Formats: sequence, C-alpha cells, structure tokens
Amino acid sequence: MPYTNLLVNNVDGILHIVINRPQSLNALNRETIQEIGKAIQEVYTNKDIKGAILTGAGEKAFVAGADISEFTALNQEDAKALSKAGHVIFDSIENCPKPIVACVNGFALGGGCELAMACHMRIASPNAKFGQPEVNLGIIPGYGGTQRLIQLIGKGRAFELLCTADMIDAERAEELGLVNYVEMQGDLINKASEIINKISKKAPLAIAKTVACVNAYFDNSKNGFEVEIDEFASCAATEDFKEGASAFLEKRRANFLGR
Repeated sequence: MPYTNLLVNNVDGILHIVINRPQSLNALNRETIQEIGKAIQEVYTNKDIKGAILTGAGEKAFVAGADISEFTALNQEDAKALSKAGHVIFDSIENCPKPIVACVNGFALGGGCELAMACHMRIASPNAKFGQPEVNLGIIPGYGGTQRLIQLIGKGRAFELLCTADMIDAERAEELGLVNYVEMQGDLINKASEIINKISKKAPLAIAKTVACVNAYFDNSKNGFEVEIDEFASCAATEDFKEGASAFLEKRRANFLGR
C-alpha cells in the first residue's frame, strides 16, 4: 500500500519501516502513527516477512517527539481518544509474534522514545538521545511511556527521567538496559538484520509464544506462570516441536515450518 510519511520495503524478508519526515525530525503526527499501524499489520499477515526494523530518515533523529502542533487544540475527550489510538498501535508492536527492532539513529524523545520502547529490542547509534520531556509541556507521556520505561529501567530511574525530563545518551541507555546494543550509525541496520535472521531460524510458533509469555509478566490481568504452562503445553502439540526434538537427537539442523 502507498504511504505518505513512511518508506516501507521488504528487504530479504525483513520489513524496513522508515519514518520519513526529516524536515520535522520525524515527529509523529496522527497520520504517521496510523501508517505505522498499517505497516505493522503487514508484519503480522505477510507470511514472507520474518520481522521488522523501525527507524527514522536521516542521521539526526529516530523520532524527535510528537507533532506538538496537533496538541494545542486538544480537549480532554480528544486527548483520551488520541492516547487510546496510540496505545492500540504501540501494543500491536509490543505483541507482534515476529521480532521488531528499533534502530535509534539520533533523537528518540517523547513519542519517539515510547515508540522505540514498544519494539522488542533497541539498537542505538552513539549520537542517540533518549528522553520523556512531556512534563516541560505540562503533560505526560500518552503512548505507554510511563509504563514501559519502568519495565525496562526500573521504577526509581524511570521516576527520575519522567519527572526531570532529562535526556540520556546511548551509552547511559545501554547501562540502564534501555537499549540492547550501541553500534555505529552505518551498522545499525546490519546488526538488527543479524538478530532478526538469527531468530528466524528458530521455531516461529515458539518465538510467538515466547513474546506472549514475556509480555504476560507485565499484564496484571494475567498470571505469567500460568501463561507459560499453557504455552509450553501448546508448543508440545506442534509439528515444530517434533521436528526440533528429532533434529536435536539426529544432530542435524531443524526445518521449522510454523505448524
């Protein structure tokens, strides 16, 4: 499908999703968020896609924040609808059964930091900057930032960043566990592709169930241990499990078919 604010390409089975608004440092407006949602649905539905890389155009910003010009006329009802719509799309990233890796090539602030945190993993360039500066505007993160930041770096550190609006660099983000790797900007896509290609050689149903179990830990409506028991049992009924066990015993590479 055509996109206005994204560049979307399938590169050897990995969907490259590039937020292409460099004139505004790739700031998220409503249209861009909706387009990201549509691109993520392609990851879900296209059997030829094994994962996705999400990044920003240019060398200055992943996403420098939300498009504040769209916020100025918001009333309480509009703001709630906007936040809910963003949550639906960011949740779809977090719950995707295929790996989605954020390549953070510069500023990841506000909604940009929230978008990166919704991905399964984050790889940052040395010039990356992370932060949730919303309190400077008299508002708070609205796309899951208050929750995912705690999950990734802990309550005390999250309080500090959310309430001071301070930015941290890539090195500090790696120390805190916010990013998995720091790589030179030209190596970001290669590193993300390497990870996705490694995961793609594993049993796809088991990967999807792993995502469900990890996310269940943070879902108060679920008991993560019970989810693990159910998903473990579900795996045992798959052809992939039989193939994986046979391949291990026969000392050969497994040929997983996602069944």
